[in-house]
Amino acid sequence: MRTLVLAYRDLPEGADFDAKSANILNADGTEALEVETNLTFAGLVGIEDPLRPEVQGAIKQCYEAGIDVRLVTGDSPNTAVSIAYQAGILKDFHFLDGSDEKIAANLKSNVLMEGKVFRRKVYKIDDDGEKEFDQTAFDKIWPHLRVLARSSPDDKLTLAHGLNQSTLYTDKHACQKLKAEDQIAVFPDRQVVAMTGDGTNDAPALKRADIGFAMGIAGTQIAKDAADIILLDDNFASIVTAAKWGRNVYASIQKFLQFQLTVNISAVVTALVGSFAFAKSPLAAIQMLW
Repeated sequence: MRTLVLAYRDLPEGADFDAKSANILNADGTEALEVETNLTFAGLVGIEDPLRPEVQGAIKQCYEAGIDVRLVTGDSPNTAVSIAYQAGILKDFHFLDGSDEKIAANLKSNVLMEGKVFRRKVYKIDDDGEKEFDQTAFDKIWPHLRVLARSSPDDKLTLAHGLNQSTLYTDKHACQKLKAEDQIAVFPDRQVVAMTGDGTNDAPALKRADIGFAMGIAGTQIAKDAADIILLDDNFASIVTAAKWGRNVYASIQKFLQFQLTVNISAVVTALVGSFAFAKSPLAAIQMLW
């Protein structure tokens, strides 16, 4: 939600629009313009960019298919929470028991982080004074993390890198604890990361992820060049379609190999046994080829 305040002031003819106020300052400490002082309040307007109607269903399908969705945004924490809750990324159980308002302050620990807090927790200073990524600290955060607010493009790169390198699934005790205490199931293999982006600064994260999705309409050319898949309609639901067809191809290859191996092994065994037992293969060449 973007909030705008409307105000007005009647100015005399010939007013100096560049004159500075002698005693009123702007929020950043600079001198305010005289014509922007002593205004009369007219109204308060809230502007919201609503989610596309298909987003909620697409995210629900992702969770049902075992695909975990996280929101990385530059918006403020409360705005990010509102969007994530409407989209279905945040559920009621992510909030503290007894809390009615769906705001950032009522979320459980590590469910939401601001970019500066995230960077401070996952990076440590080494002996040479350089920042070093701390995989152990990251592995304590990412299973709970659902929303990263006030983030930078570097945070997306850090997230993609950390998930790629995570071996948390090998720690059976930690996985069982997450399942028992927080109902969080960790996929029992390396995390496969898909990242979306549209800006030039998103290119490193798109390149680092296993699958990079760039926006075909709003995306820059650099982001498109770094991505593996370009969404021509800039629609999140298209990611679900891509995952569906990708899994369909994978399943088709599995079925083809299973059929071919079964038929070929049976034919070879029959031919060998027949050759040894009767000095002649029971299968002709044309039958083998068929």
